[in-house]
Amino acid sequence: MFRGFNRILIATAAALAALPASADVYKCVDADGHVTYTNDKSRARGCKLLSSEMPVSSVPGPAATMPKPAAPSGGFPSVSGDQQKARDGERRRILEAELDTETKNLEAARKALTEGEAVRLGDERNYQKYLDRIQGLKDNVALHERNVDALRKEISKLP
Repeated sequence: MFRGFNRILIATAAALAALPASADVYKCVDADGHVTYTNDKSRARGCKLLSSEMPVSSVPGPAATMPKPAAPSGGFPSVSGDQQKARDGERRRILEAELDTETKNLEAARKALTEGEAVRLGDERNYQKYLDRIQGLKDNVALHERNVDALRKEISKLP
């Protein structure tokens, strides 16, 4: 008797779970003519309830346009040519100092990689440990190479 009841209960639950979900959908048009759809009744004041048979478009609206920046004469402070040259010169000096430091770090990383490849440490009986350590050294070299390239590129953009 209970087996039949359990089967009926399970079949009823499965049938209810298979029913499509539905909610009231409202079409709202604001004063500027923009159309929005919502299922939130509290936000749907003055909106039209759509019938459930009516298809609702899900095409995204146009992308929001970013406002264009104001022209430099729009109240922004201007910089004289001499001031800009001084700023550019200071920027070049800072970038060249960073490039010098990064170049030294790159050489040290390359030296550490060369020395690291030549020696297997005592705890590296497993060859994978050696490979992992060497990969870390290679990654460090690659990082410094990318930094040097980026600094050179930035310096080349300066006037």
